[in-house]
Amino acid sequence: MKYLVTGATAFAGCHLTKLLLTEGHTVYATSRRTNGSETDVLDTLTREEFDRIHWLFCDFTDKSSCVRVMKADKFDGVFHLGAQSHPPTSFQLPFYTQTVNVLGSLNLLEALKDNQPDTRFLFCSTSEVYGAPELKDGERMDESWQIAPVNPYAASKAAFDLFVCERVRNNFLDGLVTRAFSHTGPKRGRIFSISSDAFQIAAIALGKQAPVIHVGNLTSRRVVADVRDVVRAYYLLMTNPALKGVYNVGGEGVHTMKHYLDEMVDIAGLAGKVTTEIDQKLWRPIDIPIQVPNTDKLRRDTGWQPTIPLRQTLSDLLDYWRRKLA
Repeated sequence: MKYLVTGATAFAGCHLTKLLLTEGHTVYATSRRTNGSETDVLDTLTREEFDRIHWLFCDFTDKSSCVRVMKADKFDGVFHLGAQSHPPTSFQLPFYTQTVNVLGSLNLLEALKDNQPDTRFLFCSTSEVYGAPELKDGERMDESWQIAPVNPYAASKAAFDLFVCERVRNNFLDGLVTRAFSHTGPKRGRIFSISSDAFQIAAIALGKQAPVIHVGNLTSRRVVADVRDVVRAYYLLMTNPALKGVYNVGGEGVHTMKHYLDEMVDIAGLAGKVTTEIDQKLWRPIDIPIQVPNTDKLRRDTGWQPTIPLRQTLSDLLDYWRRKLA
């Protein structure tokens, strides 16, 4: 099978590309830069895997660029992960975020419709579209939960999320929407929570930073999955042609952000040897206090379940940053 992955040089896209190659598929991947930065995926992929990828330049904001991609080959499926995906940045650059995530996605989907309308399309939305809910004890958020975004990034994702849902409902598109809850793992950017802590812990362990970890809000509660489990859910959904509509993707066990920090400090052997310091630059203008996913639909329809323990995820993330910093 031939698959196109947008956002393949970024966090989840890189792991999805690796999974597709491992499963024996032909992979086309987009990059919006022409400076050779696609080699960043070598943090995760082997050289042999990298050489099997068919790279295509694509700037979503330029429709002609999207058309060229859709004329490059006939794809069995398109995984659309490419986006401006950092919520704090979306407050600073709201119009850019909307341009890339909404207009750019529309350009891509229109090019798909005009050139290969029968190709299956999976849009990676986000749990951020659900906003900042007030959950009761034990309550989980399913796919029918109200969409009420509280940041520009979430608003941009919600707009295209709803558009894809309408296209699928009215049989104009063979498509799916995934709403992934918090996930982390190797290659997660250091501007994101948990990975920011991991980056600093690795630097402290290597003697490259004083034993003080700069943190944001540690009281927020999240269910955190491993990125490799998350992209496996995307793959199972894409490769089951009977499935359509919206699917939550998320892990198990809700914890405070402090819990994840403490786990990594313990893994690194730094318990009792470091302190934390609040850094206002790491606080979101509007925070989401808690998110707990209901993934029953995904599990029922695909048999998916998380397989990588949290401590392994955090250990692998720390190892990633140790290698990078060393």
